[in-house]
Amino acid sequence: MVEDVVRALGFLCMGSRLRRIGERLQADTQQIIDAASLGIQAGQFPFLAAIDRAGPLTIGELAQAVGITQPGATRTTGQLLELGFVDMQPAPDDQRRRLVSLTEKGQELVDDAKRSVWPRVTAAVADLCGNLDGPILEQLAAIEDRLAQAPLKFRGAAKEEIG
Repeated sequence: MVEDVVRALGFLCMGSRLRRIGERLQADTQQIIDAASLGIQAGQFPFLAAIDRAGPLTIGELAQAVGITQPGATRTTGQLLELGFVDMQPAPDDQRRRLVSLTEKGQELVDDAKRSVWPRVTAAVADLCGNLDGPILEQLAAIEDRLAQAPLKFRGAAKEEIG
């Protein structure tokens, strides 16, 4: 078997390791979303959640709320516009600013996800990360090992439904 160099190099590859874990979590979350037939990508949900929590936001505010670049927020917002989950209108106080808000379809999606998908993902990740202890590199190894043993869809409350 080939050595897992990212794991072996420890702190030197911490960013790569976190990205790898993040991509795995997002892929596993996507499986749960797909099983619920919501028709959205896991990476798009934080945008809908930000608007749901804060109300209409500009692209810059969305980028800040989600912690990504403005071009990334523009791209994702465009995808959500095409899907009909958000709308973009000029701000009432400044016509140069455009506010992104949830459409009725978007609000229905968020409400459905809050009932079905979000609790399942939360429970699955809590199960995955439960009882982690020790240095961060050991915790990351435990998360990777646990994901290899059972993806999110088989963890937490999700395991009872799929079981």
